[in-house]
Amino acid sequence: MTEEHRTDHDAGDDAGPAAPVRSAAGAAEPPAGVVVGEDGRARAPWADRDPLLRAYYDEEWGVPVTDERGLFERLVLEAFQSGLSWRTVLAKRPRFREAFAGFDPDAVAGFGPERVKELLQDAGIIRNRAKVEAAVANARAVVAMRDEPWTPLHPGSPGARPGWDGPGDRPDRGLAGLVWAHQPAATPRPGTVAEVPSASDESRALATALKSRGCRFVGPTTCFALMEAAGIVDTHLLGSWRRGASGIWG
Repeated sequence: MTEEHRTDHDAGDDAGPAAPVRSAAGAAEPPAGVVVGEDGRARAPWADRDPLLRAYYDEEWGVPVTDERGLFERLVLEAFQSGLSWRTVLAKRPRFREAFAGFDPDAVAGFGPERVKELLQDAGIIRNRAKVEAAVANARAVVAMRDEPWTPLHPGSPGARPGWDGPGDRPDRGLAGLVWAHQPAATPRPGTVAEVPSASDESRALATALKSRGCRFVGPTTCFALMEAAGIVDTHLLGSWRRGASGIWG
């Protein structure tokens, strides 16, 4: 994801959100690192710049995603975002969903050269041949790995509940199983955007696993952004009202 999107994340903190401090005059001041909006809610700076980003931050970002199609969508969009702002991708997301068949991996895996050519003429998406072709290649990889089982890298990691209602504590097959298998044992705990990591040992391992199965545009930074967006790690800032929103890290 972009700096805007990535640098807002905050990790779970046993003590809960940071308490406001008070100025010499006695007025409450927000915790360091966050911005308080007109609605009185503290957010990462990137989420307070624009209504579209604010809605995404408040309603979606960091909420557990455990289904194949939802994770495939995020994987594709994170790849398209590379080198661009997340705001740009988010604004184009409705058209992306139409153009990429609702991010159905089976449908996208069937896109041939003519469909790719059509997509490269669609002004509603990001017209980058390498990224469009990567989306098709990634769809084919997702279909191919659908029945592949996965064991968590860290058996003591918390899993996906309450975002998962299947057997066990998280998905264990296919793309969802692969991504959730790379959940860390602990999540980052940034107080400011400067403290948010852009990659981790787990995102590097996830990138390696995806690339070995034919995926493209899936470097460690993109994979870490995917993990943030899908609630696998929680990097909401400690003072943010969305800290712990995943229900996983507290």
